[in-house]
Amino acid sequence: MERPHFKVGVIISTYNNPVWLEKTLIGYLSQSLKADEIIIADDGSKDDTFRLIKEYSFLLPLKHVWHEDKGFRKTQILNKAVVEAKSDYLIFTDQDCIPREDFIASHLRSARKGYFLSGGYFRLPKEISDLLTKEDILSHRAFSLKFLSSLGLGRSFKATKLFKSPLYSKVLNFLTPAAASWNGCNSSVWKEDILKVNGFNEKMHYGGEDREFGERLINLGLKALQRRYSLITLHLYHERPYKNQEQIKLNDRIRKEVRKKKISWTPYGIEKTL
Repeated sequence: MERPHFKVGVIISTYNNPVWLEKTLIGYLSQSLKADEIIIADDGSKDDTFRLIKEYSFLLPLKHVWHEDKGFRKTQILNKAVVEAKSDYLIFTDQDCIPREDFIASHLRSARKGYFLSGGYFRLPKEISDLLTKEDILSHRAFSLKFLSSLGLGRSFKATKLFKSPLYSKVLNFLTPAAASWNGCNSSVWKEDILKVNGFNEKMHYGGEDREFGERLINLGLKALQRRYSLITLHLYHERPYKNQEQIKLNDRIRKEVRKKKISWTPYGIEKTL
């Protein structure tokens, strides 16, 4: 694929997991089409993450956007990363999502005005997440079902996401019953559309904060394209100690209001951050 006439950036959210972040950054070293910038949206990590980013900044066009650790504030650091971004088109993902070598190229192949893309992932168990090496990722065998089976991966229909067949991906993208939504680990949109909804809602913590952002994009008039079988990452295993049921209930109330009143703009977004 030829380079597009616009700039593309990747925003990776992270928090205190440099081991997983490094595996993800290795995935961006092997992309068939490189990003113009990769922004690490850091929700308060410690010095080991700083050292890792400094090391890889010689290999990748990295920018590090950080704020102090005051609990789960992903929406705030994402807004700061959007402000920092110089690219026209932005791909959003997480520290634990290793991109397949065609990840950026596939996002750009499907990118179009008036839409955002909803990608997919294949979740790995902890044992295999631990076993994957730098060479496994650089050689692309980490995305081979035969190789993953040799590490102990069982058979499942979900594993067919790793089939690298354009025809199969196109058919499954069309047939999947899963609704297209904004997935924080694998979605993309034009920066100008992010600004039109004022970015992410900073009142929201863990639990539906990504979906709410996508719902406001749809209320703005954008359509969501389902690409869960062609925009592929390997999702490394992790716990979620930051789950908070009270916060999740608050998030649910915010989302219900957004859907009911067709709200597209949040007053608790980028302009507040600035």
